[in-house]
Amino acid sequence: QVQLVESGGGLVQAGSSLRLSCAASGRSLSSFAMGWIRQAPGKERDLVAGISWGGSRTYIPDSMEGRFTISRDNAKNTLYLQMKSLKPEDTAVYYCAVGRACYDSVPCFDAWGQGTQVTVSS
Repeated sequence: QVQLVESGGGLVQAGSSLRLSCAASGRSLSSFAMGWIRQAPGKERDLVAGISWGGSRTYIPDSMEGRFTISRDNAKNTLYLQMKSLKPEDTAVYYCAVGRACYDSVPCFDAWGQGTQVTVSS
């Protein structure tokens, strides 16, 4: 069974940058797509970014294109999310997730971490 532990969240001002990390243990994730999903209070989960098993292909929703970058280091079994130009509406709990073949929508993912809180003040 895989364990996913997110880190790097915090309270930042609008316009700031943050880098989230997700360390996986229990199994190698080098054969699985992965992604970042966020959920704000009272809202549905949104896909933030997805990445193929090898890391060569990524998916970023248009609303986040240019601000968020996803990457992975399979040798370290770690997933990253670089966020810049953060906005108050980016405030949410960010979850690392493991998928199967697809990585461009929330239903692609079936294993989640506990999440890390990102709060962006105006």
